[in-house]
Amino acid sequence: MAKKALGLKELIAIAIGGMVGGGIFTILGISVAMVGALAPFAIAIGGVFALFAAYSYVKLGVYYKDEGATYAFFKRTYPNSHLAASFIGWYTIFGYISTLALYAYTFSSYALSGYGENEYYTKALAVGIIWIFALINIWSVKGMGKLEDFMVYIKLFILLSISIALIYFAKVDMHTFLETLKSDFANSTIFQILTVSAVTFVAYEGFQLVINAVNEMDNPDINIPKAIYTAVVIVALIYFIIALGSVLSIPAQDLIKNKEYALASGAKVIMGPIGEKLVVLGALLATSSAISGTMFGSSRQMARIADDGYMPKVLQKRRGTIPTVAIVSMATFGSLLIVSGGLRVILEFGSITFLLVSLLMAIANFKIKEKTKTHPIFALIAIIGLIVGAVLILYYEYKTEYEQLIFIVAIYALLSLGAFIYSKFKEKND
Repeated sequence: MAKKALGLKELIAIAIGGMVGGGIFTILGISVAMVGALAPFAIAIGGVFALFAAYSYVKLGVYYKDEGATYAFFKRTYPNSHLAASFIGWYTIFGYISTLALYAYTFSSYALSGYGENEYYTKALAVGIIWIFALINIWSVKGMGKLEDFMVYIKLFILLSISIALIYFAKVDMHTFLETLKSDFANSTIFQILTVSAVTFVAYEGFQLVINAVNEMDNPDINIPKAIYTAVVIVALIYFIIALGSVLSIPAQDLIKNKEYALASGAKVIMGPIGEKLVVLGALLATSSAISGTMFGSSRQMARIADDGYMPKVLQKRRGTIPTVAIVSMATFGSLLIVSGGLRVILEFGSITFLLVSLLMAIANFKIKEKTKTHPIFALIAIIGLIVGAVLILYYEYKTEYEQLIFIVAIYALLSLGAFIYSKFKEKND
């Protein structure tokens, strides 16, 4: 039997590439504003929420071995509900499209950060980078995998270098930091810390993209769990180290004020222009690999949904195993989101969507726990943990961004309408 195109190394790269996108460069300011020096620990706890979600994905992925992943798992677990299959398919795909647009916009913002702000140039470059990676994904699975290897592992080296440099140049001694931690802990509630963990869940989204590559991977029974668990732990560790280095070396008020560019501006102050350039390079590699990994996995899921009749049939067309029309469609919708603006709203929509979808996966896994060889206690812990995360992030949106929450509800209404129409088409054709 011929060896498949993607081995464990490529699969770990896809998972890490999907997770380490623009997230770590944008969540620091919000986290520090909410819980101060406790931010690194709150972000790391976000990795626990990710492991709750990963557990169900791994069990379902090994059992079903279906490139449709999220959508296919739910559909096959509830085979008699066209509505359920259509809804989860539409929500998941447009959640991926929102993150695709965010990664491209973040790439463009960092790439042009030294040339002043120009919204038109930023959007033009963001659209361009989406289409570059669309063409790479259409070109070759093996080519995409090798490029992902290069980008992810170089990116990890740069991010760890940034972390070490931030800690080395730290302006706060350990005694002072521990006193700050004690003070921030006294002034923060467990509710606030867990809310930060839930809000940062979006920075861990992407590990499930590994399962979309099941048709192109070696040994899925072994490589799916190895790749996903390894990637989540590595990413949680990277986020913790970067966040710790940041709060040790960059004044809290700067992290809160600069938000998206906190790492770059902080590195410039501490290490000079070279430090700033290193952070920018890390951001460009992070977003590039996230665009590539997200494009790879989500396009296969879109094609799978079209195969089943819950999206336009044209999306199922493939060249070999490569879903060319789905890739073009992902790039098109991502570009439209960038051009139309409002990416912050789309980002929050994506964060809520993936947390809720992960909860549905945990419920599906519990339903067939005997078949997936799932321990019932672990399954219940995953469900409870994800419910807590979903409630926390919705409450946070309600209290801090009420108008944004209303807009997100409107997006859900439009997607629900599309999902409802295609579920009815499917019922008529059966």
